[in-house]
Amino acid sequence: MPEASGPVSRALRTAPPDQLPEAADAVLRQTLGAARAEVFVADYRSSGLWPVRDQEHADGVPLRSQGVAQRCFSSQQPVLDTADDGRCRAYLPLSVWGERLGVLLVEFPGVPDAATVAAARDAAGDLAVAVRAADRETDRYRRVRRRERLSMAAEMQWDLLPGRSVEHGDVLLAGQLEPAYTVGGDHFDWSVDSDRLTLTVLNGAGNGLSASLLTAVTVNAMRNARRSGGSLVEQAELASDTIFYQHRGERHVATLLLELDGRRGVVRAVDAGSPRVLRLRGGRVTPVSLEQQLPLGMFAETRYAVQEFGLEPGDRLFVVSDGVYAAEPDEQEPYGARAMARAMRSTRLQPATEAVGTVMRELHAYHVDADLRDDAVVVCLDWRGSSRSGDVTRR
Repeated sequence: MPEASGPVSRALRTAPPDQLPEAADAVLRQTLGAARAEVFVADYRSSGLWPVRDQEHADGVPLRSQGVAQRCFSSQQPVLDTADDGRCRAYLPLSVWGERLGVLLVEFPGVPDAATVAAARDAAGDLAVAVRAADRETDRYRRVRRRERLSMAAEMQWDLLPGRSVEHGDVLLAGQLEPAYTVGGDHFDWSVDSDRLTLTVLNGAGNGLSASLLTAVTVNAMRNARRSGGSLVEQAELASDTIFYQHRGERHVATLLLELDGRRGVVRAVDAGSPRVLRLRGGRVTPVSLEQQLPLGMFAETRYAVQEFGLEPGDRLFVVSDGVYAAEPDEQEPYGARAMARAMRSTRLQPATEAVGTVMRELHAYHVDADLRDDAVVVCLDWRGSSRSGDVTRR
């Protein structure tokens, strides 16, 4: 059986961070007899796959027109495409911890056997981990992801994000931020730790760089409390006090903090403003009713309370900012009145990573493809249920 993972892993560890595609190409030619290998990464909107090498001459692979690459990226399964001359292109998912980075294309002179495809897929997994780590050391992969120049505010927001998706135990979580190249203050953040997942969605106030700076302070204050072992309440209160003592109540941030116990399916929540959470269960979308408390930073020494609600296996949660549910293009009714629920119901058979894109595309279509007038965040959380789950609080 071909064995590529070991040689690939060694080659990637010794390669410079900006030369991972070239290192993967060389070792896959040597170990698996590949004719060539190419790395394609998804852009910030996940609307296309773009080659890392030979940027000046190579074309991108638009997801909507390149069915083979799209099937691989969407299904996260290898897809083989055999040409009339006998050559075979294997498209392999580049993903790590549930985050979809792109696709690895490996071309073979003939149709590879199952063992070779499995070895190539293992190599793609090693490459995905390496690219994720190298992103901190080189700008090469980020340059490919952007199809136009980012505003300064958007640059800060994208650097602040934890990723675009994560899979952890019984949970699959994905988020999308728009408009990708000019976003200001809206944001999401998450962290996984044992059986717990912490998620925050911020509805940033204002526009441009000042909004992005306010969001950065808020996110880092909550991270500081969380990484010090602080509860949801302590995260909210430290962030609120930090914002207040910097801006004396003139600036504040509407924030929703959630903590999911993945073993029991119980969600603890601190609702400090306008982001909303909706539950898709059995084809029906319903808002999760939470008592709204003051936005972070409005008053000094504000104290917050935790609320709880339960999930059933197969439940899907959407968390959206007011740029989604309150969008009113051309004097239409708000997107959240009816159209948003229709879009969410249409995602029943999609994974969370696809569902966020569907809701965001429908939002753009609701604007008749005009520019969004406000920042927009969509986060989708799937809880598949656990064999260890016992008594679950339902609401």
